[in-house]
Amino acid sequence: MTNIYVSDPIHPDVLTDIQATANVHLGYGPGKVDYLSVSERIDGVILRAENFTREIIEASPRLKIIARHGVGTNNVDIQAATELGVWVTTTPGANSNAVAEHVFALLLTEARKVWAAADRVQAGNWSENKADLIGFELSGRTVGIIGFGAIGKRVAAIAKGFGMRILVSDPVTTTEDAAAAGADLVELDTLYDGSDVITLHAPLLPGTRHMIGARELSLMKNTAVLINTSRGGLIDEDALVDALTEGQIAGAALDVLEAESKDMKDPLAHTRVPLGEVPNLVVTPHIAGQTQEAFLEAGTKSWAEVKAVLAGNTPTFPVNADDLQKLAV
Repeated sequence: MTNIYVSDPIHPDVLTDIQATANVHLGYGPGKVDYLSVSERIDGVILRAENFTREIIEASPRLKIIARHGVGTNNVDIQAATELGVWVTTTPGANSNAVAEHVFALLLTEARKVWAAADRVQAGNWSENKADLIGFELSGRTVGIIGFGAIGKRVAAIAKGFGMRILVSDPVTTTEDAAAAGADLVELDTLYDGSDVITLHAPLLPGTRHMIGARELSLMKNTAVLINTSRGGLIDEDALVDALTEGQIAGAALDVLEAESKDMKDPLAHTRVPLGEVPNLVVTPHIAGQTQEAFLEAGTKSWAEVKAVLAGNTPTFPVNADDLQKLAV
């Protein structure tokens, strides 16, 4: 019988479907197993927040596919997988709407000081001076979107509903594509200087690592809010902490941290300072894509990829197809 490893919780309907035809080994919950204890039996992996290194892949002689339950592959050693003939796939578009909506959940939390206000009420305070809880409206403000793929486009559509002006920076987006979405295509420095809100939707590549650093933060308005629901390594977090501490920008909201590259399940253990001590910083634990709808679609797509590969077919959304084909020649 086929053996499938599922690293983290997925939609229960999808898990039930997998269990109907395969032995399932869970990397979470009461009966969780350490992957290396079952690696010699595993045919396919549905992967969320676990790092799959060369060592782990080499310990998996039957492994045919690592199906990412999402779009990022920074937690997979793709080169090792390719060398060992293992497909790596993603689920593009599955969580685009969920992530875009979370951008505005974070933005409204910052704009209307939601957490500070809620904390005050929980502490038993209601009618004391509320001057420090005065927020700002999104209507008439400018949002700068870095990366204009499926999520960036959805963010633009929501921003239009709030009556926001939209700036876009993306090396592969044309002026016409931006205009069709009601946005202006601009250079990055223009976006930093002209935006009230900046939201990141770029992949983490060697050329985009720390694309937001001290210089870029210095170009932003001191009233600007920076949001990252993409990848933690896009921001130099030391520079961000300094900028927030010194009041260089007004706030930041993060759903991802750079330390996730070291430990996706407990990145807080690797941050420079306790994040709760950083002023005007809101952090959520990489949940932007976690909605019932997104979970169902991502789970369904990733399981479909596993079934296709184990049946001897080519997956629909591979990230290493070209390299695997070259090795096969």
